[in-house]
Amino acid sequence: MSSPEAFARIKNLRGDIDQSITNFLDGSTGYIRSIGVELAPVADAMSSFLLDGGKRFRPLLSCIGSIAASGDQPSKEIIAASSCLELLHACALIHDDLMDGSDTRRGNPAIHKLFEELHRKNSLSGDSQRYGVASAILLGDLALIWADQMLHTAGLEQGQLLGALAIYDELRVELMAGQYLDVHEQSLATTDLQRSLKVASYKSGKYSIERPLHFGAKLAGADDHIFPALSGFGIPIGEAFQLRDDLLGVFGDPSQTGKPAGDDLREGKATVLIALTYAGTGESGKKELKSLGKADLDGAAITKLQEVIISSGAVVKVEEMIRQRAEMAEVALSSPLIAAEAKPLLQTMAEMALVRSS
Repeated sequence: MSSPEAFARIKNLRGDIDQSITNFLDGSTGYIRSIGVELAPVADAMSSFLLDGGKRFRPLLSCIGSIAASGDQPSKEIIAASSCLELLHACALIHDDLMDGSDTRRGNPAIHKLFEELHRKNSLSGDSQRYGVASAILLGDLALIWADQMLHTAGLEQGQLLGALAIYDELRVELMAGQYLDVHEQSLATTDLQRSLKVASYKSGKYSIERPLHFGAKLAGADDHIFPALSGFGIPIGEAFQLRDDLLGVFGDPSQTGKPAGDDLREGKATVLIALTYAGTGESGKKELKSLGKADLDGAAITKLQEVIISSGAVVKVEEMIRQRAEMAEVALSSPLIAAEAKPLLQTMAEMALVRSS
């Protein structure tokens, strides 16, 4: 159970991360604006996307990874370097919304929809949809570039930066690999549980939890001996985080998730939840599941699919998988390699990741 002290410390860390991102954006968006007035919408959209929401999970876990390795409060340089992971995440989200055809993010128009509407509103020449798609690709790329810039200008000593770069590179490769696996499995319409679990591991387990912890530990100067202990916590919590996402993608309240109800069903995502549904439902249920991936599913069709998923027992099984992974992570926290100062923070982060509505 998380303590008020741990929650308060995480809140303070998040405030420091927000300030680091704000400071970086002040200079970066200013440079973008100086290139030409045409780029003002780019600067505005990036600032809004990065500052008007987001849980800061990955930067927080990087900061906590540094505490796990050293026992000390992260320096302002480590906080700034850790904050680059939020810009990397922005790249992933912008491109993910485009690939999935999602209209909204955090209750606001997705970037491609924002620029599509900008094209239409200003009566620009050409196709509005293509303009939105092209803009989203470029803004996602910009976020990726800015992530590198923020890391390299964080004020780290050369040894700190060089030590962390290998982890940073692996994190980015694994992020892209996880995204491709997600797209590929969706195209195969797979119903294989192990394949869906692999996607969950790479798309979220490693990228969202494990690698940020490794990254922060490296920033603090740790050697690789601490990595297995951090992975023992990070992988199961990361997988459970994705499993919770899978449930929210089907049953989440749009006012909380910021996305339409049942969005994952319209996209036909090959999640663990869907794999378990196929395994647990009968012929009539499998017949209903053939509508997965249809973008025009209405509310009644979504409700019917939700009923099939619940009656198959898949929801109960996914909740049990989340519980099992939380227990595995709790056991991993007993490792003496993880500094005592970090353990209540990791416990609190686990609760925030697994007990959530968005």
